[in-house]
Amino acid sequence: MDVSSMCVIAAAEGGLMGLLIALAIGGLIGWVASLVMKTDGQMGLLANVIVGVVGSALGHFLAGALGIAAGGQIGSILVSIGGAVLLIVILRALKIMK
Repeated sequence: MDVSSMCVIAAAEGGLMGLLIALAIGGLIGWVASLVMKTDGQMGLLANVIVGVVGSALGHFLAGALGIAAGGQIGSILVSIGGAVLLIVILRALKIMK
């Protein structure tokens, strides 16, 4: 289950703790992606969370569309980080991020 799905499920069930954990994991994924793309100095906490959550959804959507299954937790995390890295690449191409 990717981070964006965790956020939606936690919000739907009314579990504040689950939502906070999902956002924290999204922040970590966004932070790792910013380290990979060398943009960690430009991004703050909120940007890391947004990139992590949106990038995770993007990565899992694209993996599903390509028929790639993310096996287990490590596979899911790698797909999430890959999606966040792809989102940073897209934001750079659109000149939203340097």
